[in-house]
Amino acid sequence: MALPREKAWFFAKTFGWGWSFPARWQGWAVFVGCVLAAVGGAPMAKAHRAGYILYVSAVFVVLLTFCCWKGERPRWSWGRD
Repeated sequence: MALPREKAWFFAKTFGWGWSFPARWQGWAVFVGCVLAAVGGAPMAKAHRAGYILYVSAVFVVLLTFCCWKGERPRWSWGRD
């Protein structure tokens, strides 16, 4: 369920489909946490490449879930009206 713009952690992109960078500190916390989780698991990549790919995919799903839950509705846009 999408939130109104004044409460959204992630704004819809101005051009294209999806979300832009986070709009609120909570969104930045989730974004930075996901990036740190992905980078923190990097030592696993050399020994267990498939495991690391699954791990990063799970981190991406968490980020996508937060974007859907706490972001504006994603839609195709050619710019703000």
